[in-house]
Amino acid sequence: MNFRWKYNPTFLRIKFGFKQVLLPLIVFQFIRTVLFPTSFDVILLGLLALLYVAIVLDWL
Repeated sequence: MNFRWKYNPTFLRIKFGFKQVLLPLIVFQFIRTVLFPTSFDVILLGLLALLYVAIVLDWL
């Protein structure tokens, strides 16, 4: 049987590693944004949340 991986195993390991690291970063960034709101913090929180959603929904 000539089976090929859909994704490289190294890519999957990196992707799941990002998934584990992103959630604590999002929580920390959310607390920081609530306490000291700046435009950079809001944009960073949005980008982190968008990246996490993209990983969870397999868009990446």
